[in-house]
Amino acid sequence: MVDVVDAWWAQQLVLCDWAFMPDPLMLPEEAAGERLSALEVTDRGELAWRLVELRAGVEVSASSLLAGLELSALAGAAGWLSRDQAQQWGRSHCRAIYEHFADLDNWLQALCAERSQDGWVIGDGGLLESCQALSRIEAEHEGVTWELLGEALGKASPERLWPDADEQHIWRLRAGFSPVLTTTPSELDWPDAMVWLQDVWQVNGHDDLVRAILWLCSQGDRQAWDIDAARLMQVSAEERLAWCEGLGPRERNYGRLLRQYVEQGEPLEWAAWDWLRAVDLAWAGLCAGWLDDEESCLLATHAGDLVLRRYSDWSALARSWQRGRSLFEGLDRLPLLAQDWQLLMTSRVSPWRISLNGLLDADSIEASRQYIRQWRGDARHWVLALAAVREPELATRQGPTVDVPESRAIEARKYLAESLDLHADEGAGALVRYWLPAQAHHLNQLAADASHRALPPPNTPFGSVPRNDIAARDSLASATRHSATIHMAEKYAFYLLMSMDSGQFDAEQLQQMAVSLKDVLCRFYSSARRLLDAWDTWDGLLPEPDQPSLSLEIRWHLDDPGSLFHWLDWSSGAWQEPGERPCLTHFTALSLVGPLNSAAWSMPHVESEREGSSILDWVDSHYGLHSAAELIDFVNFLLEAGDRQEYQINYAPYTLNHARLNSEIATLESGECNEEERNHLARLTRVRDNTDGCNEVDLCAWDLAQAIDLAIAGRQLGWLSAEDFQSMLERGYHLASQHYAGWQDYAQGLYAGFSFFMGETEERESFLASFQQALVGWLTAAPPLAGSWASLDYPGARPRHWAPLHIDTLPGDGRTLH
Repeated sequence: MVDVVDAWWAQQLVLCDWAFMPDPLMLPEEAAGERLSALEVTDRGELAWRLVELRAGVEVSASSLLAGLELSALAGAAGWLSRDQAQQWGRSHCRAIYEHFADLDNWLQALCAERSQDGWVIGDGGLLESCQALSRIEAEHEGVTWELLGEALGKASPERLWPDADEQHIWRLRAGFSPVLTTTPSELDWPDAMVWLQDVWQVNGHDDLVRAILWLCSQGDRQAWDIDAARLMQVSAEERLAWCEGLGPRERNYGRLLRQYVEQGEPLEWAAWDWLRAVDLAWAGLCAGWLDDEESCLLATHAGDLVLRRYSDWSALARSWQRGRSLFEGLDRLPLLAQDWQLLMTSRVSPWRISLNGLLDADSIEASRQYIRQWRGDARHWVLALAAVREPELATRQGPTVDVPESRAIEARKYLAESLDLHADEGAGALVRYWLPAQAHHLNQLAADASHRALPPPNTPFGSVPRNDIAARDSLASATRHSATIHMAEKYAFYLLMSMDSGQFDAEQLQQMAVSLKDVLCRFYSSARRLLDAWDTWDGLLPEPDQPSLSLEIRWHLDDPGSLFHWLDWSSGAWQEPGERPCLTHFTALSLVGPLNSAAWSMPHVESEREGSSILDWVDSHYGLHSAAELIDFVNFLLEAGDRQEYQINYAPYTLNHARLNSEIATLESGECNEEERNHLARLTRVRDNTDGCNEVDLCAWDLAQAIDLAIAGRQLGWLSAEDFQSMLERGYHLASQHYAGWQDYAQGLYAGFSFFMGETEERESFLASFQQALVGWLTAAPPLAGSWASLDYPGARPRHWAPLHIDTLPGDGRTLH
């Protein structure tokens, strides 16, 4: 049965000097292809642009409509379009003709008038003859008349010009590059797609392509531009100019354009530049055969999902793209916006004639989200996400694993050795020393106490804290709702990534550490927003010395819907931290060391032979201990008697007989003294002068600090089992509770013992001043990580701290809210 519209379409093709035929698609394929080539239509992309262009004007010309009829027929006959799609385009042109002109003669007269206006040339006479023939047929009511055409069009459904299945709508986003006529590509669509991917993107296969698309969706060029723009918004015009002029020659045009956008109030938004290119890459991968239909569609739909979250209409999308392209090229293309996007924005047959918000259906979006999360579902992506905040280029590693270049491996090994003193022979287990759960507990407790104005006063027996430092400490109150583990964990993640890159450690063990890190963060943070809010808060409160704040970078990840953080797997598995979480009692006992050594934020573990060698040298040089038995005996001595016993036996009696004390001092001062006698003389003088309250203060703290310090060394050397070490901690905890009422009393005892038993040295005063300053920090938590006393209840003392509002605390605190 003859289709009325198709028959009328075929009749009109005689106006293009075609022989009359009943079907507009009957032209031989080879002849159709030759005619397309003569029209300089070399691929389906050019065909799509021509079809859109022919219907671009508000008042479409008769010549353009006739050209559309011919082009649609040629594309169908040559096999460039399926029969159905070619018919849809032909019928669309027929409908436009019928709606624009009153009758056939009006249509034919318009054609001749336009041809006359353009200037008749030899050969155009055929048009007049064809017009006359069609007019005569119409008058005689032969063939398909104008009236029959109108009736048929009235009964027909609206034409579907572009791929219209729900999963095919996504390709309309690619129209800025070239409209997609069919979603089953062939050589007709992008013959050199593979070469283009290799030359322009340095993409050489499926995995490279997936990584590139994931990078564009999650970060792309926009992150650096967004952060630069945010910084420029915070500074003066003079500082913006200085920043711009300080850029290298290649970046200076970009800098000037960004500065221009900032100062003229242009919306600082250009994410479409990344997301539309991701759609283009997905299409290129399909054309190159590196992606199948389903995978390319899912990847493109992910980019489309992000587009819909950011833009409300096509014009906003186009303007964002134009800004991004401008920054990329360093040339302002916004004045050319209308020219560059006119066809898509105005053509009546543009693939963008549908609502942007209605582009994707819910099922397609959900399928793409599940697919993308599968690519990023392993714990490695958690490590990448955290580390990429400091090193944005790491975001290019998303998706399939990639071999680390040897240059990067060398760089990682150098960093581990020089910055962390971590070496291959120590094994991956050595990373546990950088997992510091007690530090997070300490910060959380300080924040809770600060919110209730319950932190220690700034004045101590050893000095006062400057007002600025106290203000900085008290500002921790703003973090009371934010778990502090991220402050430690983000650094740990970076160390873990560098260990992975170095290629020196067991990959399976490192992967398990990544899983443990993920599980911890999922436990303490229920979403990307909570984690990033906490990170931003703590980064602002505890800035890294000599390093810029990460606040802008962190806030970027909060605000950008494509950020990797929003696409991680937030389900937690079995609870197993990368390192042991000490109980409060053990952490308190570890803190008895005070400023005698650096603060211990985790339970010690047996160290490698390399690390153990330096610990053994310290134990030998300071205490003359050479074996586990000697260390255990000496620690027991310190806990049971220690230096305090020597004071009680050899010096305390002099406080009851000052005459004898003065006589002993005079005798020693009158003669030659060996080193032992000089030390004895110095201590007698301190007893006489009651230096630092040595005659009034319990000196047990001095022995306790040394005992715990040595016990830690013994555990690190493997001389103490975990059970024996914990037993020593508990003995020290109990002894401390018997001798002192609180940390200030303990500090005075520690300082008096440090002062009394110090050997004579020219640096005595500087050592004492430094120790005093450290004690001030430990007692006041100013700065917050100076030491842990301010966050801990003293052994045996009545609890005085407020419970944090979350579970990121050490076990053993019955007041913690769970």
